[in-house]
Amino acid sequence: MPLDIDFVRDQFPAFSEPSLKGQAFFENAGGSYACRQVIDRLTRFYRERKVQPYAAYEASHLGGEEMDEARRRMAEILGVETDEVSFGPSTTQNTYVLARAFGQMLKPGDAIIVTNQDHEANSGPWRRLESRGVEIREWTLDPDTGHLPLDGLKNLLDEKVKLVCFPHCSNVVAEINPVAEICALAKSVGAHSCVDGVSYAPHGFPNVGELGADIYLFSSYKTYGPHQGVMAIRRALGEALPNQGHFFNAGSLYKRFTPAGPDHAQVAACAGLADYIDALYAHHHKGDAHPAEKGAAVHDLMRAQEKRLLQPLLDYLAEKNSVRLLGPRQAEGRAPTVAMVLEEPGEIVAAKLAPKGIMAGGGDFYGVRCLKAQGVDPDHGALRVSFVHYTSQEELTKLIEALDDTL
Repeated sequence: MPLDIDFVRDQFPAFSEPSLKGQAFFENAGGSYACRQVIDRLTRFYRERKVQPYAAYEASHLGGEEMDEARRRMAEILGVETDEVSFGPSTTQNTYVLARAFGQMLKPGDAIIVTNQDHEANSGPWRRLESRGVEIREWTLDPDTGHLPLDGLKNLLDEKVKLVCFPHCSNVVAEINPVAEICALAKSVGAHSCVDGVSYAPHGFPNVGELGADIYLFSSYKTYGPHQGVMAIRRALGEALPNQGHFFNAGSLYKRFTPAGPDHAQVAACAGLADYIDALYAHHHKGDAHPAEKGAAVHDLMRAQEKRLLQPLLDYLAEKNSVRLLGPRQAEGRAPTVAMVLEEPGEIVAAKLAPKGIMAGGGDFYGVRCLKAQGVDPDHGALRVSFVHYTSQEELTKLIEALDDTL
């Protein structure tokens, strides 16, 4: 059955919030609404279990159990082992810590491949390792289409390359990159892969195990949860990298890349993401299944709904001479994150849309290198409208009408 949009929206308190009535939310790439399951868990933790976890007394014991539950259930959905999932304050900080670890392990002359399609969080930390003697090789996008050609990567790969860093999809271009193929290419020369999944995971959790990525990062506040960075790092690599946590935590894989203590309540609330997946699966499918199978089924439901709404928007924008649409023009190959360059700066157009009940964003979206590579002045920026599976047909119609009136 297709995604039941009414059931979905019932899971998000924002859609019954009076202060948001009449507002159509199209800045989901910057952060999504939180689902009820996450809000309930976060509220319960602060009300009943806001103590130091893992002690013998009841509140502490329950708090620690809920944190462990979040890690276990997210790992099951992602197709990795429980301790291969770690939480940090943000994906940006998780990547920063990773880069520090690689900087301590790599030798001068070793090479890292980065792209100019990335959000700066998965580019800048790696590029700074050049000061340590690491060679940085840039895999460049096509300036006309924003596409990352695989031949460009193949031309950069050799035995010196130790790591390939790239996005599952760009938060500006939004084309879905062939992650499994890229990871296999990296592995063929003995290199590891680091995938920035921040802009993809809101559209359905991937099975990291099947993709073959050594590292996969995303932000739970963009996947309907609290403000946390979630990282899956496969055991062999995680244990080979130098420990970045307290020395006495070196033997714990999920603690090796969290120098600061975890945010207990927000980690625990991430179990609500698994609750939400379970709720969607149970509503749309009969019987039970392994969490990874549920995640895959819900992923497909989300993507089908998004593609159904996205194609009319892309078709509308393609007909506008005043609009330069960044990224693919077909919904099949992209996420519903739509950046466009207009005559006026993106921030100005976003401000004009706000009184019409459209919540959108304008600017460079930390994709300065990506915009420059496509000949766009980052100071002028782009207008970006982004949605997810809970967006309704009525909201999309409202967006197109508002754009038509504004443009």
